[in-house]
Amino acid sequence: MRPDRRTRRRAAVALGVVAGVALSSGCGDTGGLHSAGPTPTAIGPARLWPRLPPASAAPYDYGEGETARIPGIAVPDGDVRRLDPVAVVRAGVGARTNRTSGTADLPADVVRKIDACPAEPASCPVLPPYFRDLTGDGREEMVIGIQLPGRQLSIRVYMPDSGGLTRILSTSDAVISVELAGRDLIVRAPSAITGYEYRTAWSWDAGQRAMLPARDEILRIPPSRTPRPSLTTSRPAVSPPATSPGVLAERR
Repeated sequence: MRPDRRTRRRAAVALGVVAGVALSSGCGDTGGLHSAGPTPTAIGPARLWPRLPPASAAPYDYGEGETARIPGIAVPDGDVRRLDPVAVVRAGVGARTNRTSGTADLPADVVRKIDACPAEPASCPVLPPYFRDLTGDGREEMVIGIQLPGRQLSIRVYMPDSGGLTRILSTSDAVISVELAGRDLIVRAPSAITGYEYRTAWSWDAGQRAMLPARDEILRIPPSRTPRPSLTTSRPAVSPPATSPGVLAERR
């Protein structure tokens, strides 16, 4: 009877170990070959419930790939640094998206504060913009943050496009920080599980002509960054003052 493939593989491993011992016996321990122990058997993926019909549509629309041409904003030279970020956000409030998911909508009270930004800049929810080439075409995009109630942040990315401006990303979350790393925009958000956080990397997708969440993961954070539970006392809790989410990208 012919030995099966697994038996032949184990025999080959055994011969390799014997040969390694023979070589090492004449050369000493330095640089010698050592066995790493038994090799675990590879197990391929197994599909569960193969007769279950596959879904053809997502149950929820999170706004991935949703874009909008911003009306009334001209960028003839492709330089978004010349644009007024408040004017861009105000013009985008009524922009028609390529599909309707509702993720780009802003609360009415936030829209009123944005409209009042020229007269009341101290209470303007539009944060200073950042600039980075995120699409790889050699032109910079504009990244804008809008503070929302509940310490949430709306993040929007605008791309110069054929003399005008197109919004290629719009997402909102309760963020820990926002970072620019290469051509990725990385959003860190708290998790309900102590000691973990969500990290989403948005990247340009040429096929969709939009920024998509290319990597979305939950990660364990170092103990030094894990929030400690507060002690329970009889004194009434005092809410800390609202602070702006940290933006770690270098502003150029």
